[in-house]
Amino acid sequence: MPAATTPPQRPAGEATGTAQKTGGARGSSPPSAAQRGSANAPLWAISGTWVAAELAQPETWTRLMGQLSPPDSQPAPGSWDLRAIDRLDHVGAQLLWNLWGRQWPVQLQAEAKQRAVLEHVAQNTAPPEQVPRTAWTQPIANFGDRVLGLGDHASDMLRLMGQLLLDVVHLLRRPKDMPWRDVSGHLYRIGATALPITALVGFLIGVTLAYLTAQQLQQFGADAFIVNILGLALVRELGPVLAAILIAGRSGSAITAQIGVMRVTEELDAMRVMGIPHGLRLVLPRALALAVVMPLVSVWTTCFALAGGVLASQAVLGITPSYFLNSLPEAVAFSNLVLATGKSVCFGVLIALVGCHFGLRVQPNTESLGQGTTASVVTSITIVLLVDALFAVVFEDVGL
Repeated sequence: MPAATTPPQRPAGEATGTAQKTGGARGSSPPSAAQRGSANAPLWAISGTWVAAELAQPETWTRLMGQLSPPDSQPAPGSWDLRAIDRLDHVGAQLLWNLWGRQWPVQLQAEAKQRAVLEHVAQNTAPPEQVPRTAWTQPIANFGDRVLGLGDHASDMLRLMGQLLLDVVHLLRRPKDMPWRDVSGHLYRIGATALPITALVGFLIGVTLAYLTAQQLQQFGADAFIVNILGLALVRELGPVLAAILIAGRSGSAITAQIGVMRVTEELDAMRVMGIPHGLRLVLPRALALAVVMPLVSVWTTCFALAGGVLASQAVLGITPSYFLNSLPEAVAFSNLVLATGKSVCFGVLIALVGCHFGLRVQPNTESLGQGTTASVVTSITIVLLVDALFAVVFEDVGL
Protein backbone atom coordinates (compact mmCIF):
# COMPACT_ATOMS: atom_id res chain seq x y z
CA MET A 1 0.00 0.00 0.00
CA PRO A 2 1.34 3.55 -0.60
CA ALA A 3 3.21 5.16 2.26
CA ALA A 4 1.25 7.82 4.16
CA THR A 5 2.85 11.13 4.93
CA THR A 6 1.14 11.40 8.37
CA PRO A 7 0.14 8.71 10.86
CA PRO A 8 -3.50 7.60 10.83
CA GLN A 9 -5.91 9.31 13.16
CA ARG A 10 -6.66 7.75 16.52
CA PRO A 11 -10.03 6.00 16.68
CA ALA A 12 -12.75 7.71 18.64
CA GLY A 13 -12.73 5.23 21.48
CA GLU A 14 -8.98 5.15 22.01
CA ALA A 15 -7.81 5.71 25.53
CA THR A 16 -5.61 8.71 26.14
CA GLY A 17 -5.00 8.68 29.87
CA THR A 18 -2.38 5.94 30.08
CA ALA A 19 0.56 7.54 28.29
CA GLN A 20 2.79 6.85 31.29
CA LYS A 21 2.97 3.21 30.23
CA THR A 22 5.61 4.04 27.64
CA GLY A 23 8.19 5.00 30.21
CA GLY A 24 6.50 3.79 33.38
CA ALA A 25 7.88 1.64 36.17
CA ARG A 26 5.82 -1.49 35.61
CA GLY A 27 7.43 -4.90 36.01
CA SER A 28 9.41 -6.00 32.99
CA SER A 29 7.65 -8.61 30.82
CA PRO A 30 8.93 -10.09 27.55
CA PRO A 31 7.56 -8.61 24.31
CA SER A 32 4.79 -10.56 22.65
CA ALA A 33 2.29 -10.30 19.80
CA ALA A 34 -1.07 -11.93 19.29
CA GLN A 35 -3.30 -11.99 16.22
CA ARG A 36 -7.03 -11.40 16.67
CA GLY A 37 -9.92 -10.92 14.35
CA SER A 38 -10.40 -12.59 10.97
CA ALA A 39 -7.69 -13.61 8.53
CA ASN A 40 -8.84 -10.95 6.03
CA ALA A 41 -8.75 -8.11 8.59
CA PRO A 42 -6.38 -9.15 11.37
CA LEU A 43 -5.85 -7.12 14.53
CA TRP A 44 -2.40 -7.41 16.04
CA ALA A 45 -2.29 -6.87 19.81
CA ILE A 46 1.20 -5.98 21.02
CA SER A 47 2.20 -6.18 24.67
CA GLY A 48 5.22 -6.46 26.94
CA THR A 49 8.46 -4.53 27.11
CA TRP A 50 9.71 -3.54 23.63
CA VAL A 51 13.17 -2.28 24.51
CA ALA A 52 16.67 -3.15 23.30
CA ALA A 53 17.57 -5.21 26.38
CA GLU A 54 14.60 -7.54 25.88
CA LEU A 55 14.82 -7.76 22.10
CA ALA A 56 18.52 -8.64 22.30
CA GLN A 57 17.72 -11.97 24.00
CA PRO A 58 18.00 -14.77 21.37
CA GLU A 59 15.13 -16.84 22.79
CA THR A 60 12.90 -13.78 23.06
CA TRP A 61 13.69 -12.75 19.49
CA THR A 62 12.99 -16.24 18.11
CA ARG A 63 9.68 -16.49 19.94
CA LEU A 64 8.60 -13.01 18.89
CA MET A 65 9.42 -13.60 15.22
CA GLY A 66 7.41 -16.82 15.34
CA GLN A 67 4.42 -14.90 16.70
CA LEU A 68 4.68 -12.11 14.14
CA SER A 69 5.14 -14.40 11.14
CA PRO A 70 2.50 -17.15 11.31
CA PRO A 71 2.34 -19.41 8.25
CA ASP A 72 -1.15 -18.31 7.24
CA SER A 73 -0.73 -14.51 7.18
CA GLN A 74 1.74 -11.63 7.06
CA PRO A 75 2.22 -9.14 9.92
CA ALA A 76 2.15 -5.90 7.91
CA PRO A 77 -1.52 -5.58 6.80
CA GLY A 78 -4.40 -4.99 9.19
CA SER A 79 -4.77 -3.03 12.38
CA TRP A 80 -2.34 -2.71 15.27
CA ASP A 81 -3.05 -2.13 18.97
CA LEU A 82 -0.01 -0.94 20.94
CA ARG A 83 -1.78 0.25 24.12
CA ALA A 84 -0.75 -2.82 26.11
CA ILE A 85 2.96 -2.15 25.65
CA ASP A 86 4.68 -1.47 28.98
CA ARG A 87 7.77 0.25 27.60
CA LEU A 88 8.78 1.23 24.05
CA ASP A 89 12.15 2.61 23.00
CA HIS A 90 13.54 3.47 19.57
CA VAL A 91 14.80 -0.08 18.96
CA GLY A 92 11.31 -1.52 19.48
CA ALA A 93 9.78 1.27 17.41
CA GLN A 94 12.24 0.59 14.60
CA LEU A 95 11.30 -3.09 14.65
CA LEU A 96 7.62 -2.24 14.38
CA TRP A 97 8.26 0.29 11.62
CA ASN A 98 10.19 -2.32 9.62
CA LEU A 99 7.40 -4.87 10.15
CA TRP A 100 4.95 -2.39 8.70
CA GLY A 101 7.07 -2.05 5.55
CA ARG A 102 8.18 1.45 6.65
CA GLN A 103 4.68 2.86 6.20
CA TRP A 104 1.80 3.44 8.55
CA PRO A 105 -0.70 0.59 8.92
CA VAL A 106 -4.38 0.87 8.04
CA GLN A 107 -5.41 1.50 11.66
CA LEU A 108 -3.19 2.17 14.65
CA GLN A 109 -4.23 2.32 18.30
CA ALA A 110 -1.39 3.80 20.34
CA GLU A 111 -0.73 6.22 23.16
CA ALA A 112 0.71 9.69 22.70
CA LYS A 113 4.26 8.84 23.77
CA GLN A 114 4.22 5.72 21.64
CA ARG A 115 3.13 7.75 18.63
CA ALA A 116 5.88 10.29 19.31
CA VAL A 117 8.56 7.60 19.29
CA LEU A 118 7.12 6.00 16.15
CA GLU A 119 6.91 9.36 14.35
CA HIS A 120 10.54 10.11 15.25
CA VAL A 121 11.63 6.74 13.84
CA ALA A 122 9.53 7.26 10.69
CA GLN A 123 11.07 10.68 10.06
CA ASN A 124 14.63 9.40 10.40
CA THR A 125 14.27 6.15 8.46
CA ALA A 126 14.71 5.98 4.71
CA PRO A 127 11.62 4.95 2.71
CA PRO A 128 11.54 1.44 1.24
CA GLU A 129 13.66 1.02 -1.84
CA GLN A 130 11.75 1.12 -5.07
CA VAL A 131 13.15 -1.26 -7.64
CA PRO A 132 13.47 0.78 -10.84
CA ARG A 133 11.86 -0.66 -13.90
CA THR A 134 14.20 -1.40 -16.75
CA ALA A 135 13.15 0.64 -19.77
CA TRP A 136 13.48 -0.78 -23.25
CA THR A 137 16.09 1.87 -23.96
CA GLN A 138 18.36 0.74 -21.11
CA PRO A 139 20.25 -1.91 -23.16
CA ILE A 140 20.88 0.70 -25.85
CA ALA A 141 22.15 3.15 -23.24
CA ASN A 142 24.43 0.48 -21.75
CA PHE A 143 25.81 -0.30 -25.19
CA GLY A 144 26.42 3.39 -25.80
CA ASP A 145 28.27 3.68 -22.48
CA ARG A 146 30.50 0.78 -23.45
CA VAL A 147 31.23 2.30 -26.84
CA LEU A 148 32.10 5.65 -25.25
CA GLY A 149 34.31 3.89 -22.70
CA LEU A 150 36.08 2.02 -25.49
CA GLY A 151 36.61 5.29 -27.36
CA ASP A 152 38.03 6.84 -24.19
CA HIS A 153 40.50 3.97 -23.81
CA ALA A 154 41.46 4.18 -27.49
CA SER A 155 42.11 7.93 -27.30
CA ASP A 156 44.25 7.51 -24.18
CA MET A 157 46.22 4.68 -25.83
CA LEU A 158 46.77 6.82 -28.93
CA ARG A 159 47.96 9.70 -26.76
CA LEU A 160 50.30 7.35 -24.88
CA MET A 161 51.76 6.02 -28.15
CA GLY A 162 52.33 9.56 -29.41
CA GLN A 163 54.05 10.51 -26.17
CA LEU A 164 56.23 7.39 -26.46
CA LEU A 165 57.35 8.42 -29.94
CA LEU A 166 58.20 11.92 -28.68
CA ASP A 167 60.17 10.42 -25.80
CA VAL A 168 62.10 8.18 -28.22
CA VAL A 169 63.06 11.25 -30.26
CA HIS A 170 64.10 13.01 -27.06
CA LEU A 171 66.15 9.96 -26.08
CA LEU A 172 67.99 9.97 -29.41
CA ARG A 173 68.88 13.62 -28.93
CA ARG A 174 69.79 13.42 -25.25
CA PRO A 175 70.62 9.84 -24.21
CA LYS A 176 71.76 10.97 -20.76
CA ASP A 177 68.17 11.84 -19.78
CA MET A 178 67.18 8.15 -19.99
CA PRO A 179 67.04 6.27 -16.66
CA TRP A 180 69.25 3.43 -17.86
CA ARG A 181 69.40 1.77 -14.44
CA ASP A 182 65.63 1.38 -14.54
CA VAL A 183 65.91 -0.18 -17.99
CA SER A 184 68.47 -2.71 -16.77
CA GLY A 185 66.29 -3.54 -13.78
CA HIS A 186 63.29 -4.16 -16.01
CA LEU A 187 65.43 -6.29 -18.33
CA TYR A 188 66.29 -8.55 -15.42
CA ARG A 189 62.83 -8.71 -13.82
CA ILE A 190 60.90 -9.13 -17.07
CA GLY A 191 63.39 -11.23 -19.01
CA ALA A 192 65.78 -13.23 -16.83
CA THR A 193 63.22 -14.20 -14.19
CA ALA A 194 60.78 -15.36 -16.89
CA LEU A 195 63.14 -17.89 -18.48
CA PRO A 196 62.22 -20.93 -16.32
CA ILE A 197 58.45 -20.71 -16.82
CA THR A 198 58.70 -19.96 -20.54
CA ALA A 199 61.10 -22.86 -21.04
CA LEU A 200 58.79 -25.27 -19.20
CA VAL A 201 55.67 -24.18 -21.06
CA GLY A 202 57.44 -24.23 -24.42
CA PHE A 203 58.85 -27.72 -23.83
CA LEU A 204 55.44 -29.11 -22.85
CA ILE A 205 53.75 -27.49 -25.84
CA GLY A 206 56.37 -28.95 -28.17
CA VAL A 207 55.89 -32.45 -26.71
CA THR A 208 52.10 -32.22 -26.94
CA LEU A 209 52.07 -30.86 -30.48
CA ALA A 210 54.58 -33.43 -31.73
CA TYR A 211 52.74 -36.33 -30.14
CA LEU A 212 49.35 -35.35 -31.59
CA THR A 213 50.83 -34.57 -35.02
CA ALA A 214 52.72 -37.86 -35.15
CA GLN A 215 49.54 -39.86 -34.62
CA GLN A 216 47.95 -38.25 -37.67
CA LEU A 217 51.03 -38.48 -39.90
CA GLN A 218 51.45 -42.21 -39.18
CA GLN A 219 48.11 -42.90 -40.84
CA PHE A 220 49.44 -41.56 -44.18
CA GLY A 221 53.06 -42.68 -43.89
CA ALA A 222 54.26 -39.07 -43.87
CA ASP A 223 56.42 -39.25 -40.75
CA ALA A 224 59.16 -37.04 -42.18
CA PHE A 225 56.81 -34.09 -42.58
CA ILE A 226 56.66 -33.63 -38.81
CA VAL A 227 59.79 -31.49 -39.17
CA ASN A 228 57.95 -29.08 -41.47
CA ILE A 229 54.85 -28.91 -39.29
CA LEU A 230 56.64 -28.43 -35.98
CA GLY A 231 59.27 -26.11 -37.38
CA LEU A 232 56.86 -23.75 -39.09
CA ALA A 233 54.26 -23.80 -36.30
CA LEU A 234 56.71 -23.26 -33.46
CA VAL A 235 59.14 -20.83 -35.09
CA ARG A 236 56.59 -18.66 -36.86
CA GLU A 237 53.54 -18.71 -34.58
CA LEU A 238 53.50 -20.61 -31.31
CA GLY A 239 56.90 -19.53 -29.99
CA PRO A 240 56.29 -15.74 -30.17
CA VAL A 241 52.64 -16.00 -29.16
CA LEU A 242 53.31 -18.26 -26.16
CA ALA A 243 56.11 -16.01 -24.95
CA ALA A 244 53.93 -12.90 -25.39
CA ILE A 245 50.98 -14.43 -23.50
CA LEU A 246 53.21 -15.51 -20.62
CA ILE A 247 54.91 -12.11 -20.44
CA ALA A 248 51.53 -10.35 -20.61
CA GLY A 249 50.16 -12.36 -17.71
CA ARG A 250 53.34 -12.23 -15.68
CA SER A 251 54.97 -8.85 -16.38
CA GLY A 252 52.08 -6.87 -17.89
CA SER A 253 50.09 -7.26 -14.70
CA ALA A 254 53.16 -6.31 -12.63
CA ILE A 255 53.58 -3.10 -14.63
CA THR A 256 49.95 -2.12 -14.02
CA ALA A 257 50.21 -2.98 -10.33
CA GLN A 258 53.42 -1.01 -9.86
CA ILE A 259 52.09 2.16 -11.49
CA GLY A 260 48.68 1.66 -9.84
CA VAL A 261 50.27 1.52 -6.38
CA MET A 262 52.11 4.73 -7.23
CA ARG A 263 48.71 6.26 -7.95
CA VAL A 264 47.28 5.01 -4.65
CA THR A 265 50.26 6.34 -2.68
CA GLU A 266 50.15 9.65 -4.61
CA GLU A 267 53.68 9.18 -5.99
CA LEU A 268 52.45 10.06 -9.49
CA ASP A 269 51.11 13.37 -8.21
CA ALA A 270 54.43 14.04 -6.49
CA MET A 271 56.30 13.33 -9.75
CA ARG A 272 54.06 15.77 -11.59
CA VAL A 273 54.65 18.44 -8.94
CA MET A 274 58.43 17.97 -9.21
CA GLY A 275 58.26 18.21 -13.01
CA ILE A 276 59.23 14.56 -13.70
CA PRO A 277 57.41 13.39 -16.86
CA HIS A 278 55.56 10.11 -16.50
CA GLY A 279 56.31 9.06 -20.06
CA LEU A 280 60.07 9.42 -19.87
CA ARG A 281 60.37 8.02 -16.35
CA LEU A 282 57.74 5.25 -16.31
CA VAL A 283 56.53 4.32 -19.81
CA LEU A 284 59.68 4.53 -21.96
CA PRO A 285 61.94 2.35 -19.75
CA ARG A 286 59.36 -0.43 -19.63
CA ALA A 287 58.58 -0.23 -23.33
CA LEU A 288 62.27 -0.28 -24.23
CA ALA A 289 62.96 -3.20 -21.90
CA LEU A 290 60.08 -5.26 -23.28
CA ALA A 291 61.07 -4.46 -26.87
CA VAL A 292 64.54 -5.91 -26.15
CA VAL A 293 63.38 -8.81 -23.97
CA MET A 294 60.52 -10.19 -26.05
CA PRO A 295 62.57 -11.38 -29.08
CA LEU A 296 65.05 -13.11 -26.76
CA VAL A 297 62.33 -14.79 -24.71
CA SER A 298 60.56 -15.78 -27.93
CA VAL A 299 63.67 -17.50 -29.31
CA TRP A 300 64.25 -19.14 -25.93
CA THR A 301 60.68 -20.49 -25.82
CA THR A 302 60.89 -21.68 -29.42
CA CYS A 303 64.13 -23.57 -28.77
CA PHE A 304 62.65 -25.46 -25.83
CA ALA A 305 59.46 -26.16 -27.78
CA LEU A 306 61.57 -27.62 -30.59
CA ALA A 307 63.50 -29.67 -28.05
CA GLY A 308 60.24 -31.12 -26.76
CA GLY A 309 59.14 -31.82 -30.33
CA VAL A 310 62.44 -33.59 -31.11
CA LEU A 311 62.13 -35.89 -28.09
CA ALA A 312 58.48 -36.71 -28.83
CA SER A 313 59.24 -37.36 -32.50
CA GLN A 314 62.02 -39.76 -31.58
CA ALA A 315 59.82 -41.57 -29.08
CA VAL A 316 56.75 -41.91 -31.33
CA LEU A 317 58.12 -41.95 -34.90
CA GLY A 318 61.74 -42.95 -34.36
CA ILE A 319 63.07 -39.78 -36.02
CA THR A 320 66.56 -39.07 -34.70
CA PRO A 321 67.49 -35.62 -33.36
CA SER A 322 70.26 -35.29 -35.95
CA TYR A 323 67.84 -35.84 -38.83
CA PHE A 324 65.38 -33.38 -37.27
CA LEU A 325 67.96 -30.64 -36.82
CA ASN A 326 69.50 -31.16 -40.25
CA SER A 327 66.11 -31.02 -41.98
CA LEU A 328 64.85 -28.00 -40.01
CA PRO A 329 66.73 -25.27 -42.02
CA GLU A 330 65.39 -26.70 -45.28
CA ALA A 331 61.82 -26.96 -43.98
CA VAL A 332 61.66 -23.51 -42.34
CA ALA A 333 63.02 -20.49 -44.18
CA PHE A 334 65.11 -17.97 -42.30
CA SER A 335 62.55 -15.27 -43.10
CA ASN A 336 60.14 -16.96 -40.68
CA LEU A 337 62.57 -16.35 -37.83
CA VAL A 338 62.94 -12.72 -38.90
CA LEU A 339 59.15 -12.34 -38.99
CA ALA A 340 58.80 -13.95 -35.55
CA THR A 341 61.43 -11.59 -34.13
CA GLY A 342 59.65 -8.56 -35.59
CA LYS A 343 56.35 -9.72 -34.16
CA SER A 344 57.94 -10.19 -30.74
CA VAL A 345 59.23 -6.62 -30.70
CA CYS A 346 55.75 -5.36 -31.55
CA PHE A 347 54.20 -7.60 -28.88
CA GLY A 348 56.59 -6.30 -26.24
CA VAL A 349 55.87 -2.63 -26.95
CA LEU A 350 52.11 -3.22 -26.96
CA ILE A 351 52.20 -5.15 -23.67
CA ALA A 352 54.19 -2.33 -22.05
CA LEU A 353 51.81 0.34 -23.39
CA VAL A 354 48.71 -1.53 -22.23
CA GLY A 355 50.19 -2.15 -18.78
CA CYS A 356 51.18 1.51 -18.37
CA HIS A 357 47.83 2.68 -19.76
CA PHE A 358 45.76 0.81 -17.19
CA GLY A 359 48.21 1.63 -14.43
CA LEU A 360 47.93 5.36 -15.08
CA ARG A 361 44.11 5.10 -15.11
CA VAL A 362 43.92 3.46 -11.66
CA GLN A 363 41.93 5.44 -9.12
CA PRO A 364 43.34 5.94 -5.59
CA ASN A 365 41.61 2.87 -4.11
CA THR A 366 42.39 -0.84 -3.91
CA GLU A 367 39.27 -1.92 -5.82
CA SER A 368 40.28 0.09 -8.87
CA LEU A 369 43.80 -1.36 -8.61
CA GLY A 370 42.49 -4.92 -8.83
CA GLN A 371 40.14 -4.12 -11.68
CA GLY A 372 42.89 -2.33 -13.61
CA THR A 373 45.31 -5.24 -13.22
CA THR A 374 42.72 -7.75 -14.44
CA ALA A 375 41.74 -5.55 -17.39
CA SER A 376 45.41 -5.08 -18.28
CA VAL A 377 46.08 -8.81 -18.56
CA VAL A 378 42.92 -9.53 -20.57
CA THR A 379 43.49 -6.61 -22.92
CA SER A 380 47.16 -7.46 -23.46
CA ILE A 381 46.42 -11.07 -24.40
CA THR A 382 43.58 -10.00 -26.69
CA ILE A 383 45.75 -7.42 -28.46
CA VAL A 384 48.56 -9.97 -28.87
CA LEU A 385 46.20 -12.40 -30.60
CA LEU A 386 44.69 -9.70 -32.80
CA VAL A 387 48.09 -8.38 -33.89
CA ASP A 388 49.31 -11.92 -34.55
CA ALA A 389 46.32 -12.53 -36.80
CA LEU A 390 47.07 -9.25 -38.58
CA PHE A 391 50.68 -10.32 -39.15
CA ALA A 392 49.50 -13.68 -40.49
CA VAL A 393 47.29 -11.97 -43.07
CA VAL A 394 49.73 -9.24 -44.10
CA PHE A 395 52.79 -11.53 -44.36
CA GLU A 396 51.06 -14.61 -45.72
CA ASP A 397 53.57 -14.94 -48.59
CA VAL A 398 56.68 -14.52 -46.42
CA GLY A 399 58.56 -17.73 -45.74
CA LEU A 400 55.84 -20.05 -47.06
